[in-house]
Amino acid sequence: MTVVYVIVAVLFFGVLVGIHELGHFAAAKACGVRVEQFSIGMGPAIFKKKKGETEYSLRVVPFGGYCAMTGEDGASEDPRAFINQAHWKRILILVAGSFMNFLLGFVIVLLLYASVKAVIAPVITEFMPGCPYESADGLQVGDRFYSINGRRVRLQSDINRFLDEDGSYDLVLIRGGEKVRLDDYALSRRSYEGETGQYFGFRFGAAEEATFGIKLRQSWATTKEFVSLIWLSLGELVHGRVGLQDLSGPVGIVDLMAETGEQAETTSDALRGIFYLGAFIAVNLAVMNMLPIPALDGGRVFLLLVTWLIESVTRKKLDPKYEGAIHTAGMVLLLALMAFVMFNDIFKLIRG
Repeated sequence: MTVVYVIVAVLFFGVLVGIHELGHFAAAKACGVRVEQFSIGMGPAIFKKKKGETEYSLRVVPFGGYCAMTGEDGASEDPRAFINQAHWKRILILVAGSFMNFLLGFVIVLLLYASVKAVIAPVITEFMPGCPYESADGLQVGDRFYSINGRRVRLQSDINRFLDEDGSYDLVLIRGGEKVRLDDYALSRRSYEGETGQYFGFRFGAAEEATFGIKLRQSWATTKEFVSLIWLSLGELVHGRVGLQDLSGPVGIVDLMAETGEQAETTSDALRGIFYLGAFIAVNLAVMNMLPIPALDGGRVFLLLVTWLIESVTRKKLDPKYEGAIHTAGMVLLLALMAFVMFNDIFKLIRG
């Protein structure tokens, strides 16, 4: 079955790249920009066809793709060239790829929640023996969490995200149909008899019907949580708590997705695990691609904004060759990093 999961993972990468480039392509066409080539994959072409002014191709290596527009990296006399479009049009085209990846991640999560019949409500159903928070002035059975530090609580999973560490919180509860405030309420995890790990000491067990609205909110909350985890990981990288050797590229991610499928008890669980991981990867690509780094779409947007600011102040148009040179240098460094990560992934696979 491992081979099947590898194939599923590889196909997903093809879809991921295709959706990203389709975002650029659709935005470019909508803005009237001339698109010369639209390719899914890299390397030799398996299929190639020219329709109108655009050549479409499917290539051997699924880890990549491109939407080549006229005047993308230099001056052009063509009025439909990318470089000759208004700044807002160029930004829209550049952002469209990441937007489509983010949307794909959200849609996958929503589809995974589609079969959910009920969710756990944010209502306290019991306390662990000896929990210090059960009192007339504190928490009580039947309390429904309404907000934590001003953040609206809609599902029990929201509480797990908002009470992320020991500390003091401003809680608003629904008790007997009325709102009860517990300002600067100190909460800390502790060990309880018969329990493994540390907990706040209150449990939730009331089930509510999973309406479409609840599924939509839960999917949105999960997708936002992906973004938070990605920013947390970037912070770990910046502060040196993780190194470049800990990064994974397409090879490592395909291996992880295949391993996720192989460790699942059933094929259904395997596919759910793979697609949940796939949703995270889609959102990860959306966030990473918008970082203000040359050669990435975020870097292009950043330089575009800087160029627009300089031209607005000086009233002089900057030569696009400088921006092109910066992106070329960034691309060389990015390709070097990708090569390092790929060989590191292969080495990990060989080492076992």
